[in-house]
Amino acid sequence: MALKYDLEKDAAPIITAAGEGYVAEEILARAEENQVSIHQDERLVKELIQFKVGTEIPQELYDVVAQILVFVETVDKEKTLKGKDT
Repeated sequence: MALKYDLEKDAAPIITAAGEGYVAEEILARAEENQVSIHQDERLVKELIQFKVGTEIPQELYDVVAQILVFVETVDKEKTLKGKDT
């Protein structure tokens, strides 16, 4: 499962990839190759897997996804700052 959210363009996060088993492994591999931050949450995946790729997440999941996006952004900023220190 992969999500994207552009605060300036999107009304809500959008599902950009979804899959189980081998497909999920490929999604993770591509994310790692492209240095995309990864957060794994099985319960959230079970909720989101029922929706089509290209659709916005449902409103009832806004809070949990927002918390994850804030966490990921914080981790990304920390990585960037550490990279500047070296």
